[in-house]
Amino acid sequence: MNSCNEEEVPMRLHSAVEYLLHSHSDQLRSIILSPDPKLHYPLFVDYAELMDADPPLARLVFANPTDYLRFFDQAAILAHKRVLKDMVSHEKGVEKKFIHVRFNVCGSPLEFPETFPTIGRVRVKHRGILLTLKGTVIRSGAVKMYEGQRTYQCKKCKHMFPLYPELETRNSITLPSICLSQRSNPCEGTKFLCIENTTVCHDYQEIKIQESTQVLGVGVIPRSILVILQDDLVDIVKAGDDVIITGILTAKWSPDLKDVRCDLDPILIANHVRKTNEMKLEIDIPDDVAMKFKQFWLDFRDTPLKGRNTILRGICPQVFGLFTVKLAVALTLIGGVQHVDASGTKIRGESHLLLVGDPGTGKSQFLKFAAKLSNRSVITTGLGSTSAGLTVTAVKDGENNNELDSTTAEVYCVLAQDDISTVESVKTGKGEWMLEAGALVLADGGLCCIDEFDRVLFKTVWVHCLGFVHSMREHDRATIHEAMEQQTISVAKAGLVTTLSTRTIVFGATNPKGHYDPDQPLSVNTALSGPLLSRFDIVLVLLDTKNPEWDAVVSSHILGEGEYGNGKQDEDLANIWSLSILRRYIGYVKKHFKPVLTKEAERVISNYYQLQRRSATHNAARTTVRMLESLIRLAQAHARLMFRNEVTRLDAIAAILCIESSMTISAIIDSIGNALHSNFTENPDEEYAKQEKLILEKLSLIDESPESNGLEGFN
Repeated sequence: MNSCNEEEVPMRLHSAVEYLLHSHSDQLRSIILSPDPKLHYPLFVDYAELMDADPPLARLVFANPTDYLRFFDQAAILAHKRVLKDMVSHEKGVEKKFIHVRFNVCGSPLEFPETFPTIGRVRVKHRGILLTLKGTVIRSGAVKMYEGQRTYQCKKCKHMFPLYPELETRNSITLPSICLSQRSNPCEGTKFLCIENTTVCHDYQEIKIQESTQVLGVGVIPRSILVILQDDLVDIVKAGDDVIITGILTAKWSPDLKDVRCDLDPILIANHVRKTNEMKLEIDIPDDVAMKFKQFWLDFRDTPLKGRNTILRGICPQVFGLFTVKLAVALTLIGGVQHVDASGTKIRGESHLLLVGDPGTGKSQFLKFAAKLSNRSVITTGLGSTSAGLTVTAVKDGENNNELDSTTAEVYCVLAQDDISTVESVKTGKGEWMLEAGALVLADGGLCCIDEFDRVLFKTVWVHCLGFVHSMREHDRATIHEAMEQQTISVAKAGLVTTLSTRTIVFGATNPKGHYDPDQPLSVNTALSGPLLSRFDIVLVLLDTKNPEWDAVVSSHILGEGEYGNGKQDEDLANIWSLSILRRYIGYVKKHFKPVLTKEAERVISNYYQLQRRSATHNAARTTVRMLESLIRLAQAHARLMFRNEVTRLDAIAAILCIESSMTISAIIDSIGNALHSNFTENPDEEYAKQEKLILEKLSLIDESPESNGLEGFN
């Protein structure tokens, strides 16, 4: 294609060349100034701009993308040659062989549902048009090479023409029946010769994207589709990324398997890939809403804790009371500030929360509400998840009916007392191993809610061919340990060695093992190991003890919910905070506040940590150095919740009270009480003054001068 002269260019390319020269000369110039002539370069075009400049050409690109995307690539080569010719002599430009026009449909009419359907609504009618799909990458294959173009010559008339592989025929090239020359006297030659050194190879990668579960209706199973990335698009996304992909919908034959029907599988050949991870994490917060937040705290300047409790009442309002749990949920979702020292070592800013409670204490309600508050969330249950399903699993590339994940493969190998190479003799399959993201990877940058958390670590796998149950190895839990603390997953499965990012908040819920015994440590009551418990910043125990007064209040609240729901909700922030306002508030404080500890807050946290270490006989699994890091994170989160950039004594003591609620036996407060029966007080600032005095006495800091609880550092 590069050898053709401009005079021989078909008329349909002239408008494309002129458009690129007029609107994208800067991109063409930067491509020319790049030194490597063998690379594949992208040239980004907004489809909305093309619609304004040349509507007929834009309609042709939409209706016949298979041909016109290729024509635009040719037009980009010709346009860049013209720019190269017009460049001044002192600019060193290099002619490029491969330029690909990438169409971004954002803000164009192609975002209409007919051309931007969900993955589950892709049908045959979408084939052959410029289609856009949105989803999450759940599988990323290896980068391969394939033959994308071959040039042939007619032996009779010497006419040369390129041929391209067809995906439907597994990338095979089909020769035409007669010569393709468009002469007045047809050649009609039937014999063709492949010209040497005319083969064009491309980088090639297959990924699988799945539609987001948050946009699906009730009972709808999320669908997935294979996507082919080529040339400059390969390796730009990884498992867990949210993407919007524009391309051409086509199909390919499924692999030949004995006694298995051969079907056409839909597949999208990508032209443009846009990652939306940052877009999804950002919340649109109008200026008037930000002003409402500032005015709210100005109104509660004298009683800041009363303002804080007003916010907390909006968290899971259908559950009565449970002040401690709602505060813990808010601090966990807000999180602290990530710290990176001079050597590059990172200390996570995300907090983890575990609820241990009897059935019917509202654990799952809090999990679901927290998932709604987070912009990016994944909900799963331990009963339906393996450790590989939470982290990452290795599956066979290109196999649908014969897929074998690495966990099952390991079971075969354990039973055979052999390595993973014996799997091939147990269950045959073509292709190579590739990684598929689990829940923690998919929730990267967000929240992962795991119900029945203790069930994750004790999974069994039923091996059909041998007919008995084999228990999985216990060291699988180490992957969850790394994902929670180091926020990475190191994978070494089936010859794949890599590290994936899991910067996620883990919110777990579990039932106690049998009857909860207050005299026993948490590791005995929950069947969770000490190293795993130490990774949770807050562990709250909810015991359903018999309390007639509490039962009467709760029943009145539940029966009165219907009357409240029928009334008109007041948008005044002084009364109730709606879900949407809470989401915006959490997003706002996480973005605008990076709290720094004051000397007094450091002294309170340090003394409390030393006191816990001295009395760490019953809570040994919790009183590690991680507790000190948890105290700092929770104090920073409380400062953010209180709308300030400074961690004061109030924040440090609030963090201590949260940690104390996590302890089986308190080092400071004689009787903590059941977290299930913790309720909102009418005068929280007066209550705090009493708790502050008690804690400072225990920490031998009572002589310190009192600190103001006023608000400082508005942004």
